[in-house]
Amino acid sequence: MAELQGLYGAFSFAEKLLQKIWWRGDFDRTAARATDGRRVRLVHAGKWNLLGGPDFTGARLRLGDDANPEIHGDVEVHLHAEDWNVHDHARDPAYDRVVLHVVLFPPGDGQVTRGVGGGEIPTLVLLPLLHRSLEEFAADEAVESLARRLLARLPAELGTLSAVELEALLRREALARWRQKVHFSRIRVERLGWTEACHHAALEILGYRFNRAPMLRIAGRWPLASWTDGIIDPDEIAVAEGDSWSVQGVRPANQPRARLRQYAGWAGARPDWPDRLLALGDVVADTDLAGETRVWRRLHGCAKLRERVADEVCGGALGGTRLDNVVCDGMLPLLAARRGVETSGNWYHWYAGDLPAWLTSGLRQLGYFDGRNFPVCHGAAQGLLGWFLAREPTR
Repeated sequence: MAELQGLYGAFSFAEKLLQKIWWRGDFDRTAARATDGRRVRLVHAGKWNLLGGPDFTGARLRLGDDANPEIHGDVEVHLHAEDWNVHDHARDPAYDRVVLHVVLFPPGDGQVTRGVGGGEIPTLVLLPLLHRSLEEFAADEAVESLARRLLARLPAELGTLSAVELEALLRREALARWRQKVHFSRIRVERLGWTEACHHAALEILGYRFNRAPMLRIAGRWPLASWTDGIIDPDEIAVAEGDSWSVQGVRPANQPRARLRQYAGWAGARPDWPDRLLALGDVVADTDLAGETRVWRRLHGCAKLRERVADEVCGGALGGTRLDNVVCDGMLPLLAARRGVETSGNWYHWYAGDLPAWLTSGLRQLGYFDGRNFPVCHGAAQGLLGWFLAREPTR
């Protein structure tokens, strides 16, 4: 477990989370190189071993040129390279078949991993290859953990607050979540540029929770220009990702092929969609969170703005709750980061999208979402999520 400093304080990053990142392939595999300079081509991450011994068994990879033979063996994952020696793996026969040492942080100068007999084991550093920041990974992991918890604590801890106090708490926590999203979006824009930042964000959100990693790999391999000239075949791209997709329990509309076809239609209809989004910056700029959501939406023309985004930016290819997710998790934070305008008012009162059901049910339980003046909105649910995360030991 590593304790790191994030945007809003310290957070924890567990070794098991790094194992999950390796298993999902949630990093830029095309740029993977061992510390000795050789390219690492991952064929199969291996079977996640939750018992004793190496973390992944039966992995397959190539080192160096593609013409080199495929290597079969095990993979050990650590936060720090020196953990190999701290755990005395070189003396343990269970680790004799380790062919790759995966670490989060770069090893010190001259530090190498050696197995039994002193032979050097290639080391791969994941930190510079990650699609997102460590803080984002840790926050998402905490959300998944929360989703498995009961909401029994809500009445005791928040049920005693007055309506005014509850609203103030939710809006305070929501604004903290909003600032985080803008911060991460700004990093994405600085790293990729405006057009590709939009492209990456859109595909990641279309991948939903279970398929974000392969969607990001696709975004990196095929930039937006590849989608707008008509040469992209979504079905071929889906096949190329092989067994990276997670399809169990995924609704038909969220299946990878369906979402890739949808994005192909979007990019084909609006090849300049990032520029069209940028042009809407002044329309969506609003910092005013105050007021009842139903009244706020009517005064600020939320329904018409939603229609404009669906048509002018997405070419009619995206609608419903997934459009709302793309707006709230991608478009509005990206606009705030790129143009320096506040869009938090629209973000807070926007339609909920595919939020976890336990968040909306919790707010209904507290009487905040009443279906009339306070219909389900994105920001309030994010506020409750922020309140939970602030009290979790993973933060």
